[in-house]
Amino acid sequence: MAAEEADNSLESEIQSESVKLEELIKQLELRNMLTDQDDTLNAILTINPGAGGTESQDWADMLFRMYVRYGEKKGYEVSVIEYQVGDVAGIKSATISIVGEFAYGYLKAESGVHRLVRISPFDSSGRRHTSFASVFVYPEVDDSIEIDVSADDVELQRFHSGGKGGQNVNKVETGVRLIWTGTLSNGKDARVVAECTEERSQLQNREKALILLKSKLYKLEREIQEAAKSELEKSKKKIEWGSQIRSYIFQPYTMVNDHRTELKITDVNGVMGGNLDAFIKEALMAGVV
Repeated sequence: MAAEEADNSLESEIQSESVKLEELIKQLELRNMLTDQDDTLNAILTINPGAGGTESQDWADMLFRMYVRYGEKKGYEVSVIEYQVGDVAGIKSATISIVGEFAYGYLKAESGVHRLVRISPFDSSGRRHTSFASVFVYPEVDDSIEIDVSADDVELQRFHSGGKGGQNVNKVETGVRLIWTGTLSNGKDARVVAECTEERSQLQNREKALILLKSKLYKLEREIQEAAKSELEKSKKKIEWGSQIRSYIFQPYTMVNDHRTELKITDVNGVMGGNLDAFIKEALMAGVV
């Protein structure tokens, strides 16, 4: 129509709408992969450094910032549940809540070990170092999911917070750690720990820690159910230090390589800035999560 009428403005409008339509189709195609009953839930994401001291703790903090930026780019509500500062730099652990449509469905693809290769800023000799950090993603349980946590099975610990909550958290024992010890539905004994340090009151920290504890228990029980459904589930990689899902190489060249799908992206800064959609899409489309 635009060609016949020699209307350049109409042709430009059609092209613009075509690009929008293609993007919508891509989003619908990806959304169609999110059919698990937990995919619509909010996500709780925990980051822990591997062996390696300051270098690994700094890498864990870099991942923390990457996921916060990802959540912000997606328009999700991101809040810090727990943030333990490292001895020299970085973090000992961190947990964030990511609230939004299909947050868990997308972010579940990020569970695993993330590997960094770079020239360490903490090495005066300028040598390259390899660091590891693990990422665990849980669906955040809500009131529609019943998780029975007996008070007799939970130990409450209070401590001085060391996070970003200001002066009050460092003077008063506002930090809360909940430790559940019990038996899962498959008969195995388990110990699950959840803590929150970021709120200014002990009551608020306890409420958030309980949500995290229930989410972790729910995740464990869901894994037991899925394993029982199919022998195929038993072939999935366990989240352990040997099962790295992605490598981030800063030197001598720049490359982020997802080992599950072999997707490679050279824009390391973009990825660290939260541009994770390409990796998440490939993982979901390939069915590796």
